[in-house]
Amino acid sequence: MNVDVTALPGIGVRKDFEARSGRRIGVVDHRDGGIDLIVSKLDDPDACAAQVPLTSDEAAVLANLLGAPQLVAELREDHRDLPGITTRQLPIADDSPYEGRTLGETAMRTRTKVSIVAVMRAGQLHPSPGPDFTFAADDLLVVVGTPDGLDAAAKILSHG
Repeated sequence: MNVDVTALPGIGVRKDFEARSGRRIGVVDHRDGGIDLIVSKLDDPDACAAQVPLTSDEAAVLANLLGAPQLVAELREDHRDLPGITTRQLPIADDSPYEGRTLGETAMRTRTKVSIVAVMRAGQLHPSPGPDFTFAADDLLVVVGTPDGLDAAAKILSHG
């Protein structure tokens, strides 16, 4: 899929793509640091049907919402021929006992036999995090294992 990048003199940069519907969907990165989510009109790709200003935190949450499910879907497809192996997204909540602590401190692999294969944080993918990777609130972990192991991992992340 092609992403078009268009300089907007005095404003910033528009980055968008054409969706299957024919509409263009993208973002405007303003010079002052602002971010707008944009959707074009169906009959005029240069005119906005919707423009939603986002804070950097909101943009990061949206990126996580869009990016993590895609990664999980790809992993599920990769594991579909492996009976008993499942992929799930597990959040690090503000009140998680592991917020601010490292992956190694969870002893996740030893305790549950699951693997944390990636972390989505603020729209950025961190693949194959090592034991020194420090978790932060709102991280979304992509975890692979058995259903029982994933249930146990979710309990560990929320209750210790």
